[in-house]
Amino acid sequence: MADNSGFQGGQALLFLTDDQLRKGIEAMYFAYRGFTADPDLILLDYGYGRAHHRVLHFVHRRPGVTVNGLLAILGITKQSLNRVLRVLVDDAMVESRVGPDDKRERHLYLTTKGTALELELADVQTERMRRAYRAAGPVAVAGFRTVLEAMMDAEERRIYESLTGVSSTSGGR
Repeated sequence: MADNSGFQGGQALLFLTDDQLRKGIEAMYFAYRGFTADPDLILLDYGYGRAHHRVLHFVHRRPGVTVNGLLAILGITKQSLNRVLRVLVDDAMVESRVGPDDKRERHLYLTTKGTALELELADVQTERMRRAYRAAGPVAVAGFRTVLEAMMDAEERRIYESLTGVSSTSGGR
């Protein structure tokens, strides 16, 4: 179970010291390292990095997303995205189709090969999250999600809500 570091109930957590906040930051760093470790090993076999993973993830979640839509989701430059997309298209992981209405638009879809890789990557992360959520319990899971949403800037939260269909009740930054 979670260690509350001597606090009685959630009220005391509203008054964290700088040291306690820094420990939270460190926990996020180490959790992120663990969260990305398994996919990193899989990606290594393909010569891919985390940028490739993010593209695969969001194209899977949003089949037919336009290049501009993906740019907005990822918050990266067109040059950075094009570099990653070129590799994924050349490797037959992602298919780029001309838009039905606007021939200048490119819509992105995972191929069968891309879907298989995305699912392999998602499976290891889903399993890690499932274990952590089970260990923490439903109240902690809800609290964790609230904290993550509160850390998002307004524009990030808007994109997150549009992707997930979840309306955040947090105040954000």
